[in-house]
Amino acid sequence: MKEIIINANPYEKRVALLEDHLLTEIYIERRRSKRINGNIYKGKVTRVLPGMQAAFVDIGIDRDAFLYVVDVMDPSIDYERITLPDDLDQMPGQEDHFSPNTETLFEGRNTSHGSNVAIEDLLKEGQELLVQVSKEPLGTKGARVTTHITLPGRYLVFMPNVDHIGISRKIEDKVERNRLRELIASLKKPSVGYIVRTVGEGKNEKHFRADIEYLSKLWEDVLVRSSNCSAPCLIHRELDILLKTLRDIFTNDVDQLIIDVKDEYSRCMEFVENFLPNLTDRVKLYTKSRPIFDEYDIDRQIEEALSPKVWLKSGGYIVIDETEALIAIDVNTGKFVGETSLEETIFKINIEAIKEIIRQVRLRDLGGIIIIDFIDMETEENRRKLLQGLEDELRRDRMRTKVLQLTELGLVEMTRKRIKQSLSNLLTNPCPYCKGTGRVKSILTICRSIQREIDRLIPSAKGDEIIIRAHPAIAAFFYKQEDSMLEYLEGNYNKRITIRSDPEFHYEQYDIIVL
Repeated sequence: MKEIIINANPYEKRVALLEDHLLTEIYIERRRSKRINGNIYKGKVTRVLPGMQAAFVDIGIDRDAFLYVVDVMDPSIDYERITLPDDLDQMPGQEDHFSPNTETLFEGRNTSHGSNVAIEDLLKEGQELLVQVSKEPLGTKGARVTTHITLPGRYLVFMPNVDHIGISRKIEDKVERNRLRELIASLKKPSVGYIVRTVGEGKNEKHFRADIEYLSKLWEDVLVRSSNCSAPCLIHRELDILLKTLRDIFTNDVDQLIIDVKDEYSRCMEFVENFLPNLTDRVKLYTKSRPIFDEYDIDRQIEEALSPKVWLKSGGYIVIDETEALIAIDVNTGKFVGETSLEETIFKINIEAIKEIIRQVRLRDLGGIIIIDFIDMETEENRRKLLQGLEDELRRDRMRTKVLQLTELGLVEMTRKRIKQSLSNLLTNPCPYCKGTGRVKSILTICRSIQREIDRLIPSAKGDEIIIRAHPAIAAFFYKQEDSMLEYLEGNYNKRITIRSDPEFHYEQYDIIVL
């Protein structure tokens, strides 16, 4: 069973995707921090960086956006004559993404620039150009933009600057792929391109023609607005989270969509009646007094997704550690002891962990390099089944992923497209105590630091009394567990030592005053 649950208020909108009553994806849009992915801007080049083959572009937000050379349209290239590689049809691009993303169309290729054209030959400081955000600002990094503009519709993704027809990789039937390719070829205008999205499978000419007309008109509006404003300027804003959900996620395999605000329900119904009339009976208004996310046990699952440890039903568990460079996921047997052999026990834990790992990756929106440390198995057959099970489970994920082979140590390397910050980065801040390390010094370590600091101060100190101000937990430990150390210091330096607790102090903070 597949459900979409929407909680909306004037300050925040949350969209939850449930599969068999388990939360698998969560999207959050707040009034103070709306997403910009997919927005189209008229930007101005502020700096060209030949050493990085990139440029900074002012698009009118807090930080300049980053534009790689591979994402720049070269005016000297005739894009009508470019034939994109066949594997583009196997790339999800933006057709299977919740948020639009164009980077996969040209990433890592020199097709658009012939033979390694330099960034300084394409862009100059002060130059104005039309760009689209392909990746949200992440941490200290600004947004990534591209000049390869794409506009997503319900069934198609429109590429106004590339003459090409692509088919979603999720449409696997060869006969259907050929039918769709021929149908789009008969409808499309010269010099433009389309990618058929997964929901386009089985659709007829009427559906695609409506999408083409809508997207063509939208592109004309973009060009008109661009010609009438100066950079930096927002030209086109992507749909908000509710309408984007209807366009990209609300498909025939979704059993119901439930929303808890009448005004937003009416807005959703208007969209569905116009574009998805066959799904109108699946949109429902939630009217119970209990909060909708409590009713469907969503808030609890979000809280669990912020914890590094996730328990499996068998008693095993996985640990997820997010770092700046990569995501590490460790599988452990925990309380599970098995019934037959050690190999069988390990295999069962690993197989069970796969489903939960992919669910957590989707739910937490983890991206970049992901290393999964499965428990090491001896037999090659079990290794093969494990890798196949991982790839099968990843088919549920709309984001682009790539899985490498299982190593002899049980490690699997995979990559997952990252276009926005993870759930933990969205909902949490680094701990002011540990400053993001996840750990603080032990009480005994702090006491020994205080002792060493006294040893440094005493030789030059002239007073007869030493006052130590520290967190209440540290002060209590001194009097209860370290009283002998205080006696030693007082006897050794012939000075009276007083401990004073201060609840305003950081756990690791202390002051030593000599009077």
